[in-house]
Amino acid sequence: MKLSEKKALGNTGLQVPRVIYGTSYLGNLYRELPYAEKLELMDRWFQCTEKPVVIDSAGKYGAGLALEVIGRGLEELGIGPDEVVISNKLGWFRVPLTAEEPTFEPGAWAGLQNDCIQTFGYRGILDCFEQGEELLGPVFHADVVSVHDPDEYLQGARDPHERRHRLEEVLASYRALFELKKKGRVKAVGIGSKDWTIIRELYEHVPFDWVMFANSFTIFKHPLEILAFMDQLDGDGVGIINSAVFHGGFLTGGDKFDYQEVDPGSDFGMKLYAWRRSFETLCTEFGILPADAALHFALSHQAIVSIALNTSKPDKMNRNVEILHQEIPGSFWTALKEKGLIDPAYTYL
Repeated sequence: MKLSEKKALGNTGLQVPRVIYGTSYLGNLYRELPYAEKLELMDRWFQCTEKPVVIDSAGKYGAGLALEVIGRGLEELGIGPDEVVISNKLGWFRVPLTAEEPTFEPGAWAGLQNDCIQTFGYRGILDCFEQGEELLGPVFHADVVSVHDPDEYLQGARDPHERRHRLEEVLASYRALFELKKKGRVKAVGIGSKDWTIIRELYEHVPFDWVMFANSFTIFKHPLEILAFMDQLDGDGVGIINSAVFHGGFLTGGDKFDYQEVDPGSDFGMKLYAWRRSFETLCTEFGILPADAALHFALSHQAIVSIALNTSKPDKMNRNVEILHQEIPGSFWTALKEKGLIDPAYTYL
């Protein structure tokens, strides 16, 4: 079964499927996958989704390894450049590995032969773009670009003065990216962020073509403020991609919330685990898997164009696609509202 429904990504001219695929595992996130397994996963994209398939990658993923694997693997699979749309998040530049392990995100990446450093600013982001094109090889290129995690970069400032300087570097990065678009080298410029309020702040300065929320709009968390911003973006013709909708796996039974350990005995931890227990109980009563409910909710708002999913398990890809072809009864959403598990005022179900 393949996903066949596509929607316009804002005013970019791109038609994208309901599911786009993340690629961090191609860069050996947490474990080193054999190349044959990576090739199988890439092949599965095209079995599950009508072409062109959209994939989301970054120079940070394995210090460019994911981009190399994408370029090499797609060519080996006989995929043409018109059958795939590649999104490359920019801001990390590959450099030689001079220590026993990479210096960026220690412990997160396995078996790397290179390191990478963060680099923003006009020249820095162009260098990242050109390096990304080289890593993808002569056949494939990135049609969609963004600055990678500008929220973390801004939050890393030690004082207001440094934050203003960093903000200037982020804005200079976007000037460079929109120049690439003007020259016809890319088709769309956007932003991805774990802190959606940073997207809102930068949107006052940058006319994004699309935005990607992470850990922000989910069945667990959908505050009125983000809904109002989503309505604004929708009205402005800005496409929205939703990602990290399981809160780092917590909603499906994991121990980490947004990739961080949570103390079950803390105030936040008690609230979090209590919500999940109630959610799981209700899902069981209706015979619905928690992951399926989370996926449907993540796509429920009219402004959401696609959902970005990142899995290194082929069977999960098929399952995610299959559930989006099925309907979840309205009585389930009503019960969630009655239990206070989702906002009773949420109207997009």
